[in-house]
Amino acid sequence: MKNSILLTILIIMSASSANSQDANLRGATTAIAVAALTESDNPFFTEWTTPFGVPPFEKILNEHYIPAFERAIQEHNQEIESIIKDPNPPDFKNTFAAFDGSGKLLEKVSSVFFALNGANTSQELQTLAKKLNPLLSQHNDDINLDPKLFERVKIVYAARGKMNYDPQQLRLIEETYKNFIRGGAGLDSVGKARLRELNKEISMLQLTFGQNLLAETNAFKLVISNKDDLSGLPDDLISAAAEAAKADTAAKGKWVFTLQNPSVMPFLQFSDKRELREKMFKAYINRCNNNNSKDNKAIIAKLVMLRGQKAKLMGYSSFAAFVLDDRMAKTPGNVYDLLNQVWKPALAMAKKERDDMKQMQGPNAGSFTGWDWRYYSEKVKKSKFNLDEEAVKPYFKLENVRDGIFYVANKLYGITFTEVPDAPTYYKGVNLYECRDKDGSLLGVVYMDFHPRAGKRGGAWCGSFRSQSYLDGRRVEPVMTIVCNFTAPTGDKPALLTADEVETFFHEFGHNLAGLFKNVPYQGISSVPRDFVELPSQINEHWAFEPEVLKVYAKHYITGEVIPRELVDKIIKSGKFGAGFKSTEYLAASFLDMDYHTSPQTTGKFDVLKFETDAMNKIGLIEQIPPRYRSTYFQHTMTGGYTAGYYSYIWAEVLDADAFQAFKETGNIFDQATATRFRKDILEKGGSEDAMQMYVDFRGKKPSIDALLENRGLK
Repeated sequence: MKNSILLTILIIMSASSANSQDANLRGATTAIAVAALTESDNPFFTEWTTPFGVPPFEKILNEHYIPAFERAIQEHNQEIESIIKDPNPPDFKNTFAAFDGSGKLLEKVSSVFFALNGANTSQELQTLAKKLNPLLSQHNDDINLDPKLFERVKIVYAARGKMNYDPQQLRLIEETYKNFIRGGAGLDSVGKARLRELNKEISMLQLTFGQNLLAETNAFKLVISNKDDLSGLPDDLISAAAEAAKADTAAKGKWVFTLQNPSVMPFLQFSDKRELREKMFKAYINRCNNNNSKDNKAIIAKLVMLRGQKAKLMGYSSFAAFVLDDRMAKTPGNVYDLLNQVWKPALAMAKKERDDMKQMQGPNAGSFTGWDWRYYSEKVKKSKFNLDEEAVKPYFKLENVRDGIFYVANKLYGITFTEVPDAPTYYKGVNLYECRDKDGSLLGVVYMDFHPRAGKRGGAWCGSFRSQSYLDGRRVEPVMTIVCNFTAPTGDKPALLTADEVETFFHEFGHNLAGLFKNVPYQGISSVPRDFVELPSQINEHWAFEPEVLKVYAKHYITGEVIPRELVDKIIKSGKFGAGFKSTEYLAASFLDMDYHTSPQTTGKFDVLKFETDAMNKIGLIEQIPPRYRSTYFQHTMTGGYTAGYYSYIWAEVLDADAFQAFKETGNIFDQATATRFRKDILEKGGSEDAMQMYVDFRGKKPSIDALLENRGLK
């Protein structure tokens, strides 16, 4: 198994790594029990005969994970030892191909554990994650820092120019060598020992941050007992709050609102009760900032310091410089240049939006605050465009939106999706769909998991229980997942999505398409740079509200009436409304991420809140808009997935806005030649080529920022 898969596993579990240097230590630290190796009832030790080889969830128990991880690590260690002890001179097959194909059992176990720990966790799984964290961290560094393994890698790498390798073999050699260097293989013994210590501490801090955030998000409840306090709230939100109250003995007969997005965001948008909006808003933006056992400020201070120390150890001026050296952006300066180009028009637009809302608020309403923004934004939007979001939602029944997404994929690529009845699943209401190419061949399958629950982390994401690979010359189809926190059905009313949720669904499905289409022979060149990974998802959003797409899926859930043209026109006209707020809150978080990881923090005791305030004052963020993620709940950067990388969404938006123009320029958003090029040049290639070169191959030129500014309504 390649290095990047191990690193992905550790990012998912919010861990980096720490381990020992030689095979003897590797064997000792895994501490595998003989009984664990011979257990016949552990489903991870058998071939899965389920449909499409999906995990047999009903057979997988929590007690299976530790023995499975231990055996998987032992097997991986043995595979690495076989490479090291091969008496033949190092070559592509016995070193790089062998290394790339190792660790299959570890990937199998890890994929299931970390997917479920994110989508359907429990106290038991979180406890297991804490136990597994050092085990996997150590294993990762054991491989990265093994001098004998790296010696073989260096020999093949040094001779690569003299051999007749095909482009993908050459790419694997170069990427694997680079990953070893970035993993510390070039350090001396003192440096390697220090790197292990840093990785171990960083990994535990990241894990704790994420667990604290989930606990804090679940801890808050606004319980309303007076019906008058529901003023302004839409019926479906009230119904959802009543359903939530039924599960709470102390709140039965009342209404419960939470910090899950489908609850808190519409509450801030529609509640007429300003004091209650304030309570919800402050609870949301102060998660893990309450000076209790789940407070994340001390974790952030130490984490930023340790990341900086790791960067210096690796020879970089900052952690951002270390991270970006392996990304399209390359340097912090390039990221700041892009953010600053968009920031100026975004902030100007946000100030104009604020002034419009203050005028709507009236002269005697007092100060205009963060908990007023969404409320008055909705009123201004309704006034300007005569568009009521609640009038739109009946046309966005979840199942219809799903079918619309399937329709777009079929029109573009000829692929079809069919639900798999009675498929194994990990939670009631999670469904499996098979995807077939236009020639009938299987591309892969995808699980869809839509609604919030206490055991699911916030947000939306696309992942996999099995990534695309090759085995004995045959493509192994991926098992993908789309996990969201969409508005749930209530009573006899189906799940009706907001426009934002529709866009999110299209977004995650774009990631899913990249996973299904990927056709790469080696795992080591499977992953694309973080600031390229959002291109497939963000371009897919462009089809969501195109009129010819809306008429296919936007049908009233009761009457079946296709969404009226006048309502479509209103949606289109209002599409760029609020661009200042949306752009500014996102960019503010991106600046905050970059500032943390370019700052020379030498102590783990700096004032996190002051740092955040200073960073926002520096760019002139207005007080009514907090960054999309304040420091203490900024999971993207603090748990390792988007560290010094939250800018990636805007970087990729430069690409996706320009790429969608390729379709528009043909006069047909479903132009087959363009779709075929996008599939072949982008979606299928994974990381097998340079990202910018793949884009240029598709588009014929590098992108410009103009399409992005126009797309965001900032030009």
